[in-house]
Amino acid sequence: MLVAIDAGTTGVRAMAFDEAGAPAGWSYREFPQHFPRPGWVEHDATDIWDAVVTTLGELVATLGDRPVIAVGITNQRETTVVWDRSSGKPLHRAIVWQDRRTAERCDELRAAGHLPLVRNATGLVLDPYFSATKLAWLLTEGGVEATPDLAFGTVDAWVLWNLTGGAVHATDPSNASRTLLYDIRSRAWSDELCALFNVPRACLPDVLPSSGRFGVTVEGCGLPAGTPVSGIGGDQQSALFGQACFTPGMTKNTYGTGSFVLMNVGDTCPEPVEGLLTSVAWTLADGTTAYALEGAIFVTGAAIQWLRDGLQIIETAADIGPLAASIEDSEGVFFVPAFTGLGSPYWDPYARGTVTGLSRGTGRAHIARAVVESITYQTRDVVDAMAAAAGREVTALRADGGAAVMDLLLQLQADQLQVPVARPQVQETTALGAAYLAGLAEGVWASLDELASQWALDAEFTPAVGAGTADMRHANWQRAVERSRGWAKD
Repeated sequence: MLVAIDAGTTGVRAMAFDEAGAPAGWSYREFPQHFPRPGWVEHDATDIWDAVVTTLGELVATLGDRPVIAVGITNQRETTVVWDRSSGKPLHRAIVWQDRRTAERCDELRAAGHLPLVRNATGLVLDPYFSATKLAWLLTEGGVEATPDLAFGTVDAWVLWNLTGGAVHATDPSNASRTLLYDIRSRAWSDELCALFNVPRACLPDVLPSSGRFGVTVEGCGLPAGTPVSGIGGDQQSALFGQACFTPGMTKNTYGTGSFVLMNVGDTCPEPVEGLLTSVAWTLADGTTAYALEGAIFVTGAAIQWLRDGLQIIETAADIGPLAASIEDSEGVFFVPAFTGLGSPYWDPYARGTVTGLSRGTGRAHIARAVVESITYQTRDVVDAMAAAAGREVTALRADGGAAVMDLLLQLQADQLQVPVARPQVQETTALGAAYLAGLAEGVWASLDELASQWALDAEFTPAVGAGTADMRHANWQRAVERSRGWAKD
């Protein structure tokens, strides 16, 4: 069995897969979210680790005498964890990728002319989404001291540290390339970027291949001691790997808390593209590296949670599909879920959530459908920008993530993109990608071609409306987006 730890934004899932890539068991635990101020989002890293131990223990108990060959880690990216190397204890709550507290600092760096350096070296933009300004805030305003015992990591590094009993402080290129501190061309931490963000180089983890042995587990982590930890991938790159998008041009979208469209662009790092991000997709044990263009959409599934927890117009997330499908049209209602700003292709940290087109006849179903439609419109915004940047049309989209179970969502997505949208039989592709990375390192699978042969279709959705109708709806969506932009400025 291969085990994957999927340390996501709202919970941890431990999953087992057999040698055919089929799921063989899972366990899940949510952990608390903390919102100390508007626009601030934090996690207690101890809660994350406790959820890892609990889910691994529950999963292993169901496997019986089937041995665990290796474990892979996939994780929410950019979230910034700091801990003490001696005690192993967190020094502050983790600052989550959704957090906006460093927006003004990003403005200052942009105004000072540092964007070209950042874009060329990292493939990213100056946005509070990424780790560097979060870490800098912790070292200035967060009360964290830059001592020799300071350790920084994204969530994968924190989980790896604990799995190995503090023996390994490491990450992989897919996660390192989301920190604003890693040069994706030389594939190494950048002293120039560390100086720009006032980050001590000594606190950063080692960067090892995404597929390769990082270390082995210790007692008390939920897995048998000595289990190889052999794969790490940031959640979106891991999903690209799990979707077997190994050929340049292949594209996937993961519909999770946010949504993330990634296109494999091959082994040559492209020049920066306006509105999009460039990241390392993965590096294999032999040094083979793939790059990805990415469009990051901050809020999609989180908007469904808001309907459940904030407005309380649905009882469970699963209620959204039937409610949205109970009407044929949102009747001019558009919802822009810019709760924490807008990501690709707008990159506006000051945008805020907006509902337009309300009338006296607007009801729960209209709001629910507008939320579902907003996911497809945001995805189209990204895919249109990606196709223009790559110089090639996206001819199909592979879909995964929790919301991909919703047929209505994928049908509306096919309508907006005017291309087929395919859902695989194994939809937990983020966890599957981590298992694939670990299994490839340990010889369970011999090649990417062998992994690609295991991808199997569950359902395909083709456009049901014409391009003209889709374009008209999308144009009205963009009008609503303009009304949300810059709202929180000053």
